[in-house]
Amino acid sequence: MPLTDLAIRSAKPKNKAYKLSDAGGLFLWIQPNGRKWWRYAYRFEGKQKLLALGIYPETTLAEARDAHGKARKLLAGGDDPNEAKREKKRTALLNVENNFEAIAREWHKSRLNGWSENYAGKVMTSLEQDIFPNPDNGFK
Repeated sequence: MPLTDLAIRSAKPKNKAYKLSDAGGLFLWIQPNGRKWWRYAYRFEGKQKLLALGIYPETTLAEARDAHGKARKLLAGGDDPNEAKREKKRTALLNVENNFEAIAREWHKSRLNGWSENYAGKVMTSLEQDIFPNPDNGFK
């Protein structure tokens, strides 16, 4: 039987973590400390996997079902929902890093008039070697 918002709100923590199932592998994981996590249990390439979909009440039942539906579509298309989530995070992180690099280069350019050519070169070299994303310095 599908979950209702009333059933979720009235679910109390127990000594051990337990789950309230919705449908199609979607469930609410209730921890002893009272935290409630939306999870999706699925199989990909013969392996059992879990996808975290959010924390209740920040993620409502409707939002969890929507995220569950999107994950099921990815799975039906042959993609691992967890890997898609990781890739989305990586892309967002890369965009932030690239934005930082652009701002740092703009800052460097604005300071060129007050710096000697030698010092400006050292600052840029330091930024490129130690700060900006680069496969050689461990950043991707």
